[in-house]
Amino acid sequence: MKKIFLLLLFIGGLCPLKTQAQTVSDAVRYTKQNIVGTARYNAVSGAFGALGGDLSGLNNNPAGSAIFTESFASVTGTIDAYDNDGYYFNGITSTDDNQFSFNQLGGVFVLDNYNTESPWKKLSFSVNYDRIQDFDDSYIASGISNTSISNYFLGNAQGFRLADLSVLDGETTDDAYYNIGQDLGYQAQQGFLGYQAFIINPAEDTDDNTNYESNIANGNFDQEYNYTSTGYNGKINFNAATQYGENLYLGLNLNSHFIDYEVQTLFFEDNDNAGSGINSLTFENNLEALGNGFSFQLGGIYQVSPSWRLGASYDSPTWFTIEEKTSQSLSSNGSDGVHVIAPNIVNVFERYDLKTPSRANGSIAYIFNNVGFLSFDYSYQDYSNGEYKNNSVSDFNGQNEDISNELAVVSTYRLGGEYRAGAWSFRGGYHFETSPYKDDFAQGDISSFSTGLGYSFGAARIDVAYSRASQEMNPRLYDGNFTNTAFIDQIDSNFTATLSFKL
Repeated sequence: MKKIFLLLLFIGGLCPLKTQAQTVSDAVRYTKQNIVGTARYNAVSGAFGALGGDLSGLNNNPAGSAIFTESFASVTGTIDAYDNDGYYFNGITSTDDNQFSFNQLGGVFVLDNYNTESPWKKLSFSVNYDRIQDFDDSYIASGISNTSISNYFLGNAQGFRLADLSVLDGETTDDAYYNIGQDLGYQAQQGFLGYQAFIINPAEDTDDNTNYESNIANGNFDQEYNYTSTGYNGKINFNAATQYGENLYLGLNLNSHFIDYEVQTLFFEDNDNAGSGINSLTFENNLEALGNGFSFQLGGIYQVSPSWRLGASYDSPTWFTIEEKTSQSLSSNGSDGVHVIAPNIVNVFERYDLKTPSRANGSIAYIFNNVGFLSFDYSYQDYSNGEYKNNSVSDFNGQNEDISNELAVVSTYRLGGEYRAGAWSFRGGYHFETSPYKDDFAQGDISSFSTGLGYSFGAARIDVAYSRASQEMNPRLYDGNFTNTAFIDQIDSNFTATLSFKL
């Protein structure tokens, strides 16, 4: 898809828009963090907040790097797989795929303080990359609906003058689409597409008309919606931590975030309803979002006794700056023939800021005489505190009000354990995360389990892990007056392998 956008950038026009197209689901997408990282971290479902000693565990608690007794590095590869069952009215469709990626790379450097009179025992520095979320996904929603997508174009067209949605003398369709985007914004462009493809008609054929009607008659509609996304949300943390006395560990992360997200949707609709001027249509949309951000984390681990450890950490909001580009096309076929509206234009939305909500984490771990551990982590994050901002366009009030009204507190529970027998380590874990929506019909809770094992060669170690997560979702196909949703039963699995070695 990236090649498509580059081609459009060179041979097509750029349409800078000040209209906000951001939604609640966008804020959720960029806030969420999956359990990904080293195989040891994955195998215990990320329950590392009070343990330390793992590079991906620094995402839970930055004090964890001071637990290392010597310099250490690791690299991780993962095969991510998904299996989605899509339910749409009377239709059931399954999609599945898998892909390989390097999702973790980092090292920690430990400096011991040989001054025995100083309470500061050691200082550690680390740099670690984690692919905290994978956007690769696809599903198909196919079935018979009694609602046409013409409602989407109607809702966007209402209130705009017919003259504003028309191709003026001396203009091409591309020119009109571009000019409407600059003058009236993205919503008017959607009305323009519907009118030019004869999906909607003006109630009166006058330039000042602002009321529109569907050219598709009521009845049943055979519909198919194809969703395909790619990309990732990555984080590099620059960490410093120290040990004070025999029992206290303190740490700080400065994090650099980056987003690369692309999605393509294709919608097909057919009908043979009596009196319908349009009998079939195809609607394509492409979106590319690129972003970068910053956050920090503070954390501490206290060793209550040789067996018990307590951990606490604070994750600041992430301050993202994101820019988006879209392209789209619409074609229809009816009694007047075929109509294809495919503007050779890329909509470039004005750069905006997203502040994700902060997060508080608490953890406890029990160490079994150096033969294993049992660990529990809890995180609290109020998604309703997310906020869109923009330096030159301040009117994100509607989006921010939707975030406040629709989103809720997310509680995350992680439980994991490890047992060591000689050079072998055996691990398992469980993870549960509540829905970020007040109405969990939109997106359900996440439940997952994990298992894994490791083998130590002394100076090096190999770990492998398997995890499986399930979630139910009801995404809306489009925002606006077309309110159809697709029920998606999603299973995500990943197989992870990590090579670790002392430096």
